[in-house]
Amino acid sequence: MAYEAVIGLECHIQLATRTKMFCGCPAEFGAAPNSNVCPTCLGLPGALPRTNRAAVDAALRLGLAVGCELRPVSEFARKNYFYPDMPKNYQITQYDRPLCEGGALPVALEGGARRFGLIRIHVEEDTGKSFHPERHGDRPVSRVDFNRAGVPLLELVSRPDFRAPAECAAFLTALRRLVRWLGISDADMEKGHLRCDANVSLRPLGQEAFGTKTEIKNLNSIKGVEKGLHAEIARQRALLESGGRIEQSTLLYDADHDRLAVMRSKEYAHDYRYFPDPDLPLLVVEETWIEDARGALPELPWAREARFATQYGLPGYDAAVLTETRELADYYEDLARGLDGKLASNWVMTEVLRAVKEESLTLAAWSAKVPAGRLRGLLAKVAARELPGPLAKQVFAWMRDEDGTVDELLERHGVRAQGSVAELEPLVVAVIEAHPGPVAQYLAGKTATLGFLVGQVMKRSGGQAVPQVVRELLEAELARRSGS
Repeated sequence: MAYEAVIGLECHIQLATRTKMFCGCPAEFGAAPNSNVCPTCLGLPGALPRTNRAAVDAALRLGLAVGCELRPVSEFARKNYFYPDMPKNYQITQYDRPLCEGGALPVALEGGARRFGLIRIHVEEDTGKSFHPERHGDRPVSRVDFNRAGVPLLELVSRPDFRAPAECAAFLTALRRLVRWLGISDADMEKGHLRCDANVSLRPLGQEAFGTKTEIKNLNSIKGVEKGLHAEIARQRALLESGGRIEQSTLLYDADHDRLAVMRSKEYAHDYRYFPDPDLPLLVVEETWIEDARGALPELPWAREARFATQYGLPGYDAAVLTETRELADYYEDLARGLDGKLASNWVMTEVLRAVKEESLTLAAWSAKVPAGRLRGLLAKVAARELPGPLAKQVFAWMRDEDGTVDELLERHGVRAQGSVAELEPLVVAVIEAHPGPVAQYLAGKTATLGFLVGQVMKRSGGQAVPQVVRELLEAELARRSGS
């Protein structure tokens, strides 16, 4: 029997706010263990929470970006469970009255773009982090760092619209791009800024009813999401084909060994005994707040990608690469002003991105070092055929280490491009007269010999002529001599 996978994702997005969700402790990564804590995030008696407005604003912007319906009044709830990394023994989250509902995220797939539906986006706090097993003498021990406890999270719950692990990977890639684009999260999966759990079930192909689902946790990379889903789909298929039945459970994926282990039988919502948090008022979002958030939205990445393709005549691949981050898109668009869009695209995608990688720079640091306007001056000379490609790349290399305009760099290094007709015409005539054989072959119709003649002129110019200009001058002079 043929089976179809049905997959839904729960994505946890750690917000890049300065402080935690319900207290004033710093929400920074990498501080000494248990140094960013206070009575509120440790759940000590008498400590009262206070909602972080910046986190709610981030949720509004994400909700608006993906077309959610925003609740003017939502509610915080307590999710009750006992675990060492949860000092209060409950998590403040949202349950039946979330801030954002519905919406969809556009995702680029091999067969074209597709929108994957969302159920909700809600605000909650993160847990602490457990480290185990460690050893104290000859005894295994676990340690808990509460610095992460209380850090703001958005939980985004998708509809079960996915049918293949590759679709889930593409969705996470698109989500990561969006939250970085909006500036609400660094979305670094290695640091836990973006985490994903997946709910998976199989059903006979053509059947509408869902099968029994399992939840996979510890999917901490996009590749890990794909591998973990493939492993669970294969496990469920083998079990069903052998006459077994799927038990609802929570599984842990071990990426190092590509295997799944049962953590616990799957809990249901009533197991968490949700109830409204009595220490927090209803979250009221006025229409003016929503409109302010809407006004702060930048042009969204998929819209900018489409515009780059039409406005600058870029292939789809180029437009996608250049809109991978908002900073890169801004740099490209600044550079492309007054230039051919494809010329600017080629230089950004090759020379600029290579330099950024080689120097381990952020794009902001690169933009300060080689502003788009400065590079535009170089490309303007390339477009005007005043600089040959090799010399332009040499000037670019100087730009990475030195100040100065293109002309100042050329003068400083004692280099001058030979690009004017007056400078090149004597070289063209000299080459034609020095090589009567290839000239005769060209005039007889063997046009491939023109490349040889171009090379000879380039050699006489010391490699500083523009090849296309040389080619055009040779063609004109040879046409004149042939009388055509």
